[in-house]
Amino acid sequence: MRREELTEKILDIKRERGWSWKHITGEIGGVSEVLIIGALLGQMKLIKPLAKKAAALFGLSEAEERMLNEVPYRGMPMPPTDPLIYRFYEMVMVNGPAWKALIEDEFGDGIMSAIDFDITFEREPNPKGDRVKIGMSGKFLPYRYYGSEQGIPEYGYKEPE
Repeated sequence: MRREELTEKILDIKRERGWSWKHITGEIGGVSEVLIIGALLGQMKLIKPLAKKAAALFGLSEAEERMLNEVPYRGMPMPPTDPLIYRFYEMVMVNGPAWKALIEDEFGDGIMSAIDFDITFEREPNPKGDRVKIGMSGKFLPYRYYGSEQGIPEYGYKEPE
């Protein structure tokens, strides 16, 4: 079985049983809903105890359970074609340079980790139509200036004024 086939099997079971993602993530637990759903969709891995819980929930074989614990090949073709995912891509294309400038102004020369990272989603009621509120928190990782000599900073943290 290929990983894509396991994803389709999981989605078929979800549809057949009428489960919501909230139900599924509540049954598996242990980590972020985003990580659990990402793993079930083939983009993340579940640690062994969570893979075991997911396998029991979905009635998966031992080999399928092990597959949930494997490090996946991550990503998707670019640009994305799904309209909702494309809007995230569009947000980064349009706002990315400003986000980069603001992060560098506050922290220095580096990146925001997408590995040491948290994300939250909330429904924000609004009389004009509910809104999606997303909160992201990623560890700042400064670039290392390797080969720096005495008096030259080794890392790209913001320098004092």
